[in-house]
Amino acid sequence: MRISTFDTTLRDGTQGESVSYSVDDKLLIAQKLDELGIDYIEGGWPGSNPKDKEFFSRAKDLRLKHSRLTAFGSTRFAKNPVHEDRNVAALLEADTPVVSIFGKSWELHTTRALGVTEAENQALIFETVQFIKDHGREVVYDAEHFFDGYIDNPDFALRTLEAAQKAGADVLCLCDTNGGTLTGRLAEIVSEVRKRFDGVIGIHPHNDSDVAVANALAAIEQGATHVQGCMNGYGERCGNANLASIIANLELKLGHTVIGSEKLTTLASVTRYIAELANLPLRRDQPFVGHSAFAHKGGIHVSAVLKDSATYEHISPEAVGNRQRVLVSDLSGRGNVLYKLRQHGLADRLTEEARRELLERIKEMEYLGYELEAAEGTFELLVREALRPGQHFFSVENYEVVTKSGVGGATRSTATVNLSALDGVHSATASGHGPVHALDLCLRKCLAGLYPQIADVRLTDYKVRVLEPKKGTAAKVRVLVEWSDHRKSWSTVGVSDDVIEASWNALVDAIRLELMRITEEDGALDKAVEDYCWGV
Repeated sequence: MRISTFDTTLRDGTQGESVSYSVDDKLLIAQKLDELGIDYIEGGWPGSNPKDKEFFSRAKDLRLKHSRLTAFGSTRFAKNPVHEDRNVAALLEADTPVVSIFGKSWELHTTRALGVTEAENQALIFETVQFIKDHGREVVYDAEHFFDGYIDNPDFALRTLEAAQKAGADVLCLCDTNGGTLTGRLAEIVSEVRKRFDGVIGIHPHNDSDVAVANALAAIEQGATHVQGCMNGYGERCGNANLASIIANLELKLGHTVIGSEKLTTLASVTRYIAELANLPLRRDQPFVGHSAFAHKGGIHVSAVLKDSATYEHISPEAVGNRQRVLVSDLSGRGNVLYKLRQHGLADRLTEEARRELLERIKEMEYLGYELEAAEGTFELLVREALRPGQHFFSVENYEVVTKSGVGGATRSTATVNLSALDGVHSATASGHGPVHALDLCLRKCLAGLYPQIADVRLTDYKVRVLEPKKGTAAKVRVLVEWSDHRKSWSTVGVSDDVIEASWNALVDAIRLELMRITEEDGALDKAVEDYCWGV
């Protein structure tokens, strides 16, 4: 069956805490949703704020190939005739082919929030929908609080749908606005509505009870053919139903046609694109599209996946544009470590003893607090060292760093580093903005003559986590440092009860890794460690 999708990321999604888009962001997201094959894109409420008004003005220049842009608003105000209502006028001025109108379905809201009678509420719904229809627009009627209203007074709630349908609404969308209806009850109510009303029935669930996606699927199984939600589950309070999960489940589990299998392979990239514009991290454990959705950590799991991925994967990751990953930690078996090496024909370059030693080293480092899952650069260094055990670039003889306070409380750090390299001892002194910066400058000065390429490596992020909080300032810490050479990024990790030492160890590992990369010319190994970086 064909199920139509209604994305409200740009309207309901922006009501989520920490979610904010510029007008440019919204235009870019609308274009991306169109490419994905979403049927309706609800762009905002043009009568409520200048940003949404500007969006609809500029959206007229979008060249959407599939999606129908939708403006959102309420029924007319009780005191206004529909043709004089500014909110309704703004909806028409948005000049979208579709308008989404919400009205009250709950007697409590009608009498307490609006302060009108049932008859007056029905008039608000009927007149607004009819007026928009008379202006040639497709109308999606959102029955706000429908499930709460139905549970409170079924006849009252159903009569509001009748008013919208008689006025010509193209879709009757049932909203679980408070997100409190559990799946079994919701399915029963949708079934009753389906028996009483022909035409298109929609579902708009919120996630306050953590069942929004299940509720959407249950409604569709009871006859709804229009589903509303937000990408990545953005939205007010606990969010809206995650439209990405709904699409994947409908296409891959229930056999419905939504966006088609070809476009489904772009689903993961679209969700990450939207998260990037929202300036929010995509949940790693987000079903289908998160980085951890097809990640395997336990040795037994990895061993089985190597034989048949179906043993621990409910779908093919590629179907939604994701990929399988193997994590490396103290729970790992040798299969985890050699997973990508086997793929690229490199497994035979490690003896059985070397494999065992590599695995034991990883487990020992995890025990000490290194957490290699987050430090793909450190893991890559271990792999390269195992495959090139005789390769040596430099040894650290000693290092020193001093931080002094000056006039006005300003501080300055000065470091001295002594290294032994292939051509002898190298020493350098440098001052920097803090001890880590000073040490970084010193290390580069020592090695710049031999390896000028390391000048391209830059620190881009720095995190410190206390591993033993009860020990206070004497606690062991883990320092995670992210680096970039303008082509790719990676992280290295250091652990110590001295934050400077932990930072230094992460710094040295990053430089060692870059030296191994620039002095090795092995395409198969480069490909393998590139995949490791994605996987750990």
